[in-house]
Amino acid sequence: PLRATTDRALIVVFGGNLFEWGTFLRRFDNFLMDLAIDQANAERLLEALVQHHLGTLEKVCAAVGDVVDVIRFGDDLGSDLGPLFSPVTYRKLIKPRQKLMTDYVHANSSMKTFLHSCGSIHAFLPDLIEAGFDAINPVQITAKDMEPWRLKRDFGADITFWGGGADTREVLPRGTPAEVKDHVRKNIETFAPGGGFVFTTAHNMLHDVPPENIVAMYEAVDEYR
Repeated sequence: PLRATTDRALIVVFGGNLFEWGTFLRRFDNFLMDLAIDQANAERLLEALVQHHLGTLEKVCAAVGDVVDVIRFGDDLGSDLGPLFSPVTYRKLIKPRQKLMTDYVHANSSMKTFLHSCGSIHAFLPDLIEAGFDAINPVQITAKDMEPWRLKRDFGADITFWGGGADTREVLPRGTPAEVKDHVRKNIETFAPGGGFVFTTAHNMLHDVPPENIVAMYEAVDEYR
């Protein structure tokens, strides 16, 4: 009933991680070296992972593909300062396999594709768009080249920003309610015009965020509406 009578959406968390699962299986430092100097074996691992994920996707699309609105992928590709590895390597090894998965979703369901990828991913965004992702999250606006104005200018016509509404590192935990409101209002005014924006914070809120700042954040959202 909520789905039919409100603007709320149903999301299924899928994962489909390639780079991250590589780091889990090989250890972070080893897999980064694999990507740089042992790409043949890195590709063997990534191919095994994508085939595993495609098998899961087949089941997800068959079970809920006509009911769920958004399917969430995950693969953290950025640090605070930039990509964790070369965009050239991403294009060669990971992008084609992510596209296999997003193509499968779009061909076999009505779901939109959502990628959770932390950090500075501005350099990856043209390829993530080509890889078939409809929305990006969490939009860490304090990372390098991830300012709201830059993201909206460069990619606002091509992908939805699901996040970036409030900085969870400094503004929410340390600002005053008035500062939070002003910050949130400015971010909405940047991201929202023309659509392609789903408001939420730039990452998870931790225990150091004062409750009054959470209230101020949502009051700013309501006032903007």
